[in-house]
Amino acid sequence: MTNKNPNIIIILADDLGYSDLGCYGSEIKTPNIDNLGNNGIKFSQFYNQARCSPSRASLMTGLTGHQAGVGQLSGDLGAPGYRGFINNECVTVAEVLKQQNYDTYLSGKWHLGGAWDPREKEKWEAGSENHPTPKQRGFDDFYGIMDAASSFFRPESLMDGDKFIDVDDPDYYFTDAMSERACEMISGSMEKDNPFFLYLSYTAPHWPLHAKPEDIAKYEGKYLKGWDYFRTARHEEMKGLKILDSKWEISPRDSDVGNWEEAQYPDWEDSKMAAYSAMIDSMDQGIGKVINSLKVNNQFENTLIFFMSDNGGCAELMKEDGDWSNTSQWETNLINGEPVRVGNIPNLRPGPGTTFQSYETPWTNVSNSPFRLFKRWIHEGGISAPLIAHWPNEIDEPRIESEPLHIMDIPATSIDAAGANYPSEYNGNNIKPLEGESFLSLLKNKWSREKPMYWEHEGNQGIRKGEWKLVKEFGGEWELYNMNEDRTELNNLAAKDKDRVKEMSTEWEEWAKLSNVLPWPVDPNVMAKRLEGDHSHIHQHRGPTATQIAEGKGKFL
Repeated sequence: MTNKNPNIIIILADDLGYSDLGCYGSEIKTPNIDNLGNNGIKFSQFYNQARCSPSRASLMTGLTGHQAGVGQLSGDLGAPGYRGFINNECVTVAEVLKQQNYDTYLSGKWHLGGAWDPREKEKWEAGSENHPTPKQRGFDDFYGIMDAASSFFRPESLMDGDKFIDVDDPDYYFTDAMSERACEMISGSMEKDNPFFLYLSYTAPHWPLHAKPEDIAKYEGKYLKGWDYFRTARHEEMKGLKILDSKWEISPRDSDVGNWEEAQYPDWEDSKMAAYSAMIDSMDQGIGKVINSLKVNNQFENTLIFFMSDNGGCAELMKEDGDWSNTSQWETNLINGEPVRVGNIPNLRPGPGTTFQSYETPWTNVSNSPFRLFKRWIHEGGISAPLIAHWPNEIDEPRIESEPLHIMDIPATSIDAAGANYPSEYNGNNIKPLEGESFLSLLKNKWSREKPMYWEHEGNQGIRKGEWKLVKEFGGEWELYNMNEDRTELNNLAAKDKDRVKEMSTEWEEWAKLSNVLPWPVDPNVMAKRLEGDHSHIHQHRGPTATQIAEGKGKFL
């Protein structure tokens, strides 16, 4: 292959916290990702959309999740910004790059194709308007899952192209399969004279805590030092690495988390974090294979690689006594017929496919160190993620970059790097203008963003404008922080600067009106109909200052 346009690879981790990589202060072994970061650019102020589907919608389209039709998750809430699938008023980066003769591939999680029931796959029409698959949205090839989460040993919603497939290999592990298929896609593209775009969308380390025994063994016993030790150690390491300003104090341990000495099942707690770390370790090994494939095919130097996460660490609890009757994709028996025990059952060690657990709030508080709150929230713990850019042909000097970036900027930059033109019309549909900004020049020189950044998810709201951030929890009051002085959001200046609060909140309201954002919940009648039934077995932690909302009764998507 002799093309001059760069290959572009976007690698997305799922529920990875800000401090979960070695090059961002973690004790977890990620040498391949670290090499990308240490020989490229590590961004210290990169933001996502706080949740799986909205972040993925922005990453694919360069728009807000609401503009693309995915303001919450994959359920259809009956409003334009909340249909649960990417609409026809946007184009994916794959669709744009195909116009520039790129071959386009996706290996991993999609989660932009609407709601569906895996127990009724025969009734599910792949590629219908409200169930678009990657192949309907610009990808030449797709291997992965349509849904939010599934077993790593026998994923229920696994597809190859537009066809559902079953797993019959007792040694199957989804992270490995994604990595191997990505390598095959790269090798296959060498038979052509086109550049390629690869979206490698891992499901690690999203629950369930499924990992291979040999990877878990590397970490067993390590976390008996407790969550307080590792949260502080990571913060100190990040300061030493210059990822964080040393004047930013670590936020207090979350109010839902007790002292490690009070942990009722310390060995089990250690095993949860060991499994979580093993999942990240396995993902890193797979990325190493992808890097090797690029080198073997003489494409490493001319490939722009982005690595990031879709949201902050996830504090969701899988209740041991929950009602799992509507979650067949999580209860799938293993190939040998062994049943899966779903829920965080004390002293049942996670890792094997016969378990289905999450790592819960205490360890999530470590993943998001030094920030507070978690996935779903607009405070820094929910929206801050590592971002690495690696491109040997264009990035001259490795560095840490503190310019704030948004996940919507990634497709804009990718399109710019490919020399492609973003369309105003596609397939007869008018296309919304890009919201993201290209930061291509920042890879070699200086660049600063022109637009404020806005967020909304399930009533949590935020705007960042320069050094100022205004943020609010659902049902709460606006909080104001100076990000240059107080990135960990410990000194709320709202009462001291009411004029700024008024100005920025007005800007947020104007943005919301233009972006298909509706008050949460979107429509109580629609929500009640969609969410009928008690599914409070998946409990989302609600943080130290959050309004205590009645325990959720609804289908988790």
